[in-house]
Amino acid sequence: MTSSTSRERFAEFRRGLPRAPELQRLTLRARGLDFAVWRTPDVPGGTPLVCVNGGMLYGHDLLWPAMSPLAVNRQLILYDQRGRGESAAPPGPGGARIEHDAGDVTALREALGIDRWDVLGHSWGGGISLLAAAADRDGTRRLVLADSVGATSAWLGTLHQRGLQRLDPVRRSALEPLDPATLSHPDAGMHSTYSRAFYPAWFGDPQFARGFTPPRAMSITGAAVIARLRREGYDWSDALRAVAAPSLVVHGELDPIPSDEARRTSQLIPGARLVLIPECGHMPFWEAPETFFALVESFLTSH
Repeated sequence: MTSSTSRERFAEFRRGLPRAPELQRLTLRARGLDFAVWRTPDVPGGTPLVCVNGGMLYGHDLLWPAMSPLAVNRQLILYDQRGRGESAAPPGPGGARIEHDAGDVTALREALGIDRWDVLGHSWGGGISLLAAAADRDGTRRLVLADSVGATSAWLGTLHQRGLQRLDPVRRSALEPLDPATLSHPDAGMHSTYSRAFYPAWFGDPQFARGFTPPRAMSITGAAVIARLRREGYDWSDALRAVAAPSLVVHGELDPIPSDEARRTSQLIPGARLVLIPECGHMPFWEAPETFFALVESFLTSH
C-alpha cells in the first residue's frame, strides 16, 4: 500500500460518511469523582457502545470523531478517564493504577442507568476494557480490543527500539535522545514529550502519518499509571481468561505492538476471534477504515 493510496482511501471513506452526530456532554458522579462524559443520540434497539481511548494521558477526543461511523446503529458513549481531559483527578494522583480506571468503566455504566453495553478499547484503553469486562461479566455484552496492549508487559521492553526503526531520520532525532527508562517515573512533562515524539511510529505508513499532528496532553494521573505499569510490570492472563463476553481482537500487522501479542490475547480469552489487518499500524480506524468498521459492525450486530 503506497502513501497516496492510504490517504486516498481514508479520504474516500470519510467522504462517504454522513455528518458525525452531535455529542451531548454530561457530568457524572462516580466513585467520588466527577467524570466528563459524551454520548451520541440514542438508537432504539441498539446496544450502547462505550469507547475507551488509549494513550493514558489523553481524553476522549482521541477516538472522536474517529468512531462516529459506529454511531449509525447504536449510541456511542465516550468519556475522559480520571485525571485526564475534563474529568476530575483523584486525591493523591500519584497512587493511580490502571485497575482504578477499569473500575470506573462499570461505575459509569451504572451511573448512566445502562444494564448492559458493548465495550471497545483501543491501545491502553484495551487494557482498561479487558480488565473491566472481566470484572463486569453481567454488564458487558461484547468486547472489542483494537490494537490493544499485550496480556503481559513483556512487549514494553522493546517498544522504543521498534519505534526508532519506523521513523525517518528527522523524526528519529526527536525520539532517540529520550530514554524510555525514565518512563518508570511519574513525570507528567516527560511522559508528554515522549508520547509526542513516538506518535508517528504508531502508523504503518510513515507518509500517511505526516497528515496527523501529534496530540498534546499532560496528566499527572495518567503518567502515574504508565510509570507504575512500566516499573512493576503486569500480567493480566487470569483476567483475560475470566472474560465471558464474546470478543473480537483486531490488530494491525505493522503495529509496533507485535501481532504475537494479539494472538496471545485471543488465545487467552475464551472463544475470542482474532483478525490481523495487513499493511496497517496502530490506528486501523484511520489506516484501514473500511476493513476495521466492517469487522466491528458485523461483530456487534451478529447474533
